[in-house]
Amino acid sequence: MLDRRSVKRKKAMRSDQWYAGTDRNAYIHRAWMRRGLPREAFGGGRPHIAIANTASDLTPCNMHLDEVAEHVKHGVWGAGGVPLNLPVLSLGETQVRPTAMLWRNLAAMAAEEMFRANPVDGLVLLGGCDKTIPALLMAAASVDLPAVVVPGGPMLTGHFRGLPLGCGTDVWRLSEEVRAGTLSREAFLASESVMIRSKGHCNTMGTASTMACMAEALGMTLPGTAGTPAPDARLLERAHYTGRLAVELVREGRTPSQVMTRGAFHNAIVTLAAIGGSTNAVVHLLAIAGRLGVGLTLDDFDRTGSGVPLLVDLQPAGRHLMDDLFRAGGLPAVLKEVADLLDPAAVTVTGRPLVEHLAEAEIWDESVIRRRSSPLLEDAGIAVLRGNLAPRGAVVKPAAASPHLLRHRGRAIVFDSVEDLRARLDTVDADETSVLILRGCGPRGYPGMPEVGNLPLPAKLLAKGVRDMVRVSDARMSGTAYGTVVLHTAPEAAVGGPLALVRTGDPIVLDVPARRLDVDVPAGELARREPVTAGFAAPSRGWERLYVDHVLQADQGADLDFLVGSSGHRVARDSH
Repeated sequence: MLDRRSVKRKKAMRSDQWYAGTDRNAYIHRAWMRRGLPREAFGGGRPHIAIANTASDLTPCNMHLDEVAEHVKHGVWGAGGVPLNLPVLSLGETQVRPTAMLWRNLAAMAAEEMFRANPVDGLVLLGGCDKTIPALLMAAASVDLPAVVVPGGPMLTGHFRGLPLGCGTDVWRLSEEVRAGTLSREAFLASESVMIRSKGHCNTMGTASTMACMAEALGMTLPGTAGTPAPDARLLERAHYTGRLAVELVREGRTPSQVMTRGAFHNAIVTLAAIGGSTNAVVHLLAIAGRLGVGLTLDDFDRTGSGVPLLVDLQPAGRHLMDDLFRAGGLPAVLKEVADLLDPAAVTVTGRPLVEHLAEAEIWDESVIRRRSSPLLEDAGIAVLRGNLAPRGAVVKPAAASPHLLRHRGRAIVFDSVEDLRARLDTVDADETSVLILRGCGPRGYPGMPEVGNLPLPAKLLAKGVRDMVRVSDARMSGTAYGTVVLHTAPEAAVGGPLALVRTGDPIVLDVPARRLDVDVPAGELARREPVTAGFAAPSRGWERLYVDHVLQADQGADLDFLVGSSGHRVARDSH
């Protein structure tokens, strides 16, 4: 058995503070782990790597991550490390109510605490479904142990009546066609069995695919991994190599704070625009940056993303799907086209700058990945709006909006909750110029800021052929959704934001080129109005109470106020 003096001759490991020595505490820690681990697993400079695994049968997109974890383990063992599976809180976007976003911060907090509390030296983060990668990156940022991400990958494309289906995007589209009377309910339900063809997360550029790409742009994956389809054997190969890399990260002392620098967030914002990524990335990147002390603001998304061309022709902003993007050259091919816009100094977990990994990238299908000279859209960045309806900002995704609605004036039709919307939507006096307003769906109001911002349209307008209207809310929307939808309006109605003052009939003015969102009502009239806040969340106990009492607004990443920043990986006092 190694003693503390022999360990000192090797590179000291954090896990040595549990396992090295001959006292009873070291004995207990080693003995209880001797269920398959050999004696040489303890001490001797062998990094212990926790595989933070979000596999769960109730997170359908992550069901396959146990298999991925096994291949990470092989890589860790092969590099001289000790792999340890660590199940962490998993959030299934399609399953949990009221919204997975309510527990993103809880998942991040629980993972951070377990990373710090356990005898581990480094981390491999396995995520797929929307909130799992953001939560794990927030946790890793706060504990700042060497870490690397393996995204679970998108599913393969399913087909219905000979046409490809984009999961999420085609749910919204087909459900509206049923309400319009152009698709039978029987046909709609028949598509259900073929939309989800394989393991993996959404095959559109939804939040899951976007956050995998964000992890790579931030430098937190083995370059070239994001977007590898979940059933593809190359994902398992990448998992193996990532396990090896995790051991190297520990030995070299390379941590998330060294990788996710200001320059890395710059690269993520450029990438977000070039791929036509989800608006949800804004909230997640702000939260991750807050954990690192990087002074990222909402305006950085507009300032950096403005003028970046949309190069990926992918649903919901285009035609194709994620397995098309992968065969066409993947994210590296996209980034090579905008390499001059990237920060050349921002490094990845390999220790080399991101831009150095792009030299061999090629575009193999220009119908999927456009050349810089022929983009889908010249200016594809997330637009940040301000005005008397959004003094702290709101966001809109021009790439997924109708060009003719980006400058618009219309009469407000106000809904005070999702339930109010569902009860009255098809009976309101609306036409195609109306602006649908949904409030009470921000971080505190719902609570959790659900993905309900892409309001369905009134049935009578669908029947007339209308397929888009301006919609404004303090909610989020699925990254798979589309339309001229203004989101994340801050401050939200539940904290007395201006959205709580709007009344049906008020003129709403949207001017995306001018970055404005206003209600055209005299300031004096607005000042006299009482904000509508009745019916918003007021939990009395549990996580919801803690969340509502401490959650920040969308422009600050909707993290909890006491979780901003980090606590490092200091080893706590003995347990026995």
